[in-house]
Amino acid sequence: MEKTTNNYSRRSFLKVSSLSGGGMMIGFSWLASFMPNEALASVEAAKEWIELTGFIKITLDNQIVILSPNPEFGQNVMTSLPMLIAEELEVDWRKVKVEQGDFDTPRFKRQFTGGSQAMRMAWKPLRTAGATARMMLLQAAANEWNVPINELTATNGVVVHKPSNKNTTYGALAAAAAKLPTPEKVELKKNGEFTLLGTPQKNVEGNKIVSGKSLFTMDYKHEGMLIAMAIHPPAFGMKLKSFDATDALKMPGVKNVFDIQVYKDGYERAGFDTRTFNKLVVVVGNSTWEVMNARKKVIVQWEPIQETIETVNSWGGKKKEVVPAGLESTDTHMKQMYEMQQKQAKILRKDGDPDAAFKNAHKIIEKTYSAPFLPHNTMEPISCFAHITNDKALFVAPIQIPEMMKQNIMTNLEVPADKIDIKLARMGGGFGRRAYGHYIIEAGIISKKMQAPVKLIYTREDDMTNGIYRPSYMVTYKAAIDDKNNVTAIHIKGGGIPEKAIHENRFPAGAFDNYIAEGWDISSNITIGAFRAPGSNFIAAAEQSFLDELAETIGKDPIDYRIELLKKAKVNPVGKNNDYDVDRYIAVLELVKQKSGWGLAQNKNVKRGVAAYFCHNSYAAHVVDVTMKNGLPVVDQVISALDCGWVVNPEGAKNMVEGAIVDGIGNALYGGLRFEKGVPMQKNFNQYRMIRLKEAPKKIDVHFVQNNIDPTGLGEPPFPPVFGALANALYKATGKRFYHQPFINDLNKS
Repeated sequence: MEKTTNNYSRRSFLKVSSLSGGGMMIGFSWLASFMPNEALASVEAAKEWIELTGFIKITLDNQIVILSPNPEFGQNVMTSLPMLIAEELEVDWRKVKVEQGDFDTPRFKRQFTGGSQAMRMAWKPLRTAGATARMMLLQAAANEWNVPINELTATNGVVVHKPSNKNTTYGALAAAAAKLPTPEKVELKKNGEFTLLGTPQKNVEGNKIVSGKSLFTMDYKHEGMLIAMAIHPPAFGMKLKSFDATDALKMPGVKNVFDIQVYKDGYERAGFDTRTFNKLVVVVGNSTWEVMNARKKVIVQWEPIQETIETVNSWGGKKKEVVPAGLESTDTHMKQMYEMQQKQAKILRKDGDPDAAFKNAHKIIEKTYSAPFLPHNTMEPISCFAHITNDKALFVAPIQIPEMMKQNIMTNLEVPADKIDIKLARMGGGFGRRAYGHYIIEAGIISKKMQAPVKLIYTREDDMTNGIYRPSYMVTYKAAIDDKNNVTAIHIKGGGIPEKAIHENRFPAGAFDNYIAEGWDISSNITIGAFRAPGSNFIAAAEQSFLDELAETIGKDPIDYRIELLKKAKVNPVGKNNDYDVDRYIAVLELVKQKSGWGLAQNKNVKRGVAAYFCHNSYAAHVVDVTMKNGLPVVDQVISALDCGWVVNPEGAKNMVEGAIVDGIGNALYGGLRFEKGVPMQKNFNQYRMIRLKEAPKKIDVHFVQNNIDPTGLGEPPFPPVFGALANALYKATGKRFYHQPFINDLNKS
């Protein structure tokens, strides 16, 4: 058993209170940040506590309820996080009821789904919560039976004293346990002692999902609720000038038409306060259909924006962000990026003397890769319910990072912190899009104006043209090769609109004596943001495609060459800031090689490509098998190897990898949003190409490296290497290298 000190205990981690009629409730903070509140010991407080995130509730009839603190958008944390508690609590998982917790800033410092950090950050705190509850129940039994606590065991919600053959349920002990002091230290199980963790468990909301239960904000209803929709500028680089709603106000069911300003002038944005257009026209009415029709009748005049400079208080501190004027186009962007590639850029890292290595090279390979803007295209478009009164500001919101909306709401809606109430709805997809909560502010402003409950709805067209996009990128990889066919230097230069995707300290940094990475960026008024493994999803494709081509040039097997470089980085690493673990990297490559039968005679005619990448603390490798039919690729099989540390729920983990693979293949082959004079050219799925069911891989075979490392990330790490593995497989199938996403454009030219 692993002992852990309950430093959080009485003041910050756990609070115990009696429930009405007996039982106990144990609350815990997300990152050991429970705030003291002695009133919670009262029955009235306990009743309220049921509404809050982060608690265990045990009733007299031995019912166990666990609230999941993190927002859920399909990554299955609502199953896996409560499993951590249930494992240490020693309860029958089949009898546990899991509920989504609501936003509770005073008690929780990290209600955040993003960055593939949920399991990593919860691993010890949530297990400690379960272990603490178990110890208190054991102590209650020891007191009642007057026996030493070390003679007691707990299994499936029952405490047993073998010497006397006594046993009782948690429910029978709960009231007494609630009165005990929180233990200062508890023992956590070692990884080999788990009985629940590591076993496949179905999604706790699976039945609700398939039976169409109301889970999403789009489903939400409230007495007296109005429907609102916004009209935003038709092009980036434009803003609202004036509008005429005369005809719209005559339409049936229409309550009002007005303009709003989302963020106040001078508002200092935080990292996730991004919004696209700050001034919108809003139509409010009784029903979605009535509002949609009325919206078409509003006559709006637009005008060009002026260049502005905004202050953003982001992760690295405050910075100035330029929002340039003008109407931007994809063709112009490409020209600008190629021009930047010819100029000297900011040196991000330099090892050895790459200039001399390139000067003396026998051969130089240089390849340029690019990728377009990508919309998130979540299954459920943006929506938010808001009802702001003098008593409180109630939101029902599909938001990934509710805690980071607090200051935004306080400032732009003028709501005190103690009056903010956010109910976390299940999200119909996130991928980073729902980290940006501008729509919460929009809904709040509309509710305040109407003095009524309002549900703001974006159509698919609204979402795609008023988006927070994955940036457009470009990078050039260059390798120097000497007369003995050795690679002597690597040069990486790249950037994006409006940010670069260079991770200068990741592999292959550290594996070459001479290495240089440079970066640049171009300001844009097109709004960008996180997109499932931000930046990594592009640079992994370029890096892994280039390494594949480099291996072929020097006559080495692609997997063997990667392992050779990694071993060199382990034995004789170059530089001090290499941010990857060589052994874990090699492990996924060796596992995927074994499981795919890479290099075996029976697979010599299979057209396949490989890629591996490290991001978000985890390692992923894929082998993609492709055949060409009628000039189009068919993905026959994907074999995957992942090292994300201890796999809490193999069922959910496997599903997450499968989803990342399908998503990655779809984006690599088809994804791309073009702009002409600031106007997004694809507005809905009849114009924007998504992967179709028949185009998904025929088979996906997922394997996990078995180790005892604490959990790392999984939501994002499987995604980036899919792009490169597919590109390398397409080369084998077509004889043509693919440098520019989406690959379908070059396939159609073949």
